Amino acid sequence: QVQLVESGGGLVQAGGSLRLSCAASGITFRYCAMSWYRQAPGKEREWVACISSDGDKRNFKDSVKGRFTISRDNAKITVYVQMNILHLEDTAVYYCYGSCSWGQGTQVTVSS
Repeated sequence: QVQLVESGGGLVQAGGSLRLSCAASGITFRYCAMSWYRQAPGKEREWVACISSDGDKRNFKDSVKGRFTISRDNAKITVYVQMNILHLEDTAVYYCYGSCSWGQGTQVTVSS
């Protein structure tokens, strides 16, 4: 059974940073590309970033380029997103996605 568990969300002031983690189990993690999505209140879920299975390729939503980075540790079976210079509009529930499965999400709230 695939399980993705996000952590690291919280309340942060605009301009601040957070690092989210997603711990995976039940998948052959090292073969899986992994992604982060987010869903703001009243909006559809949107893709934020992805990383290839070997970590060599990364892509980002335009609005987070230069502020967010994505990384993975295949030994720890975990994928991360480092979010810097957070904006109010980054407020959302952030979800990890991989192997056709979703995590439960972690809330990120950016305050002014």
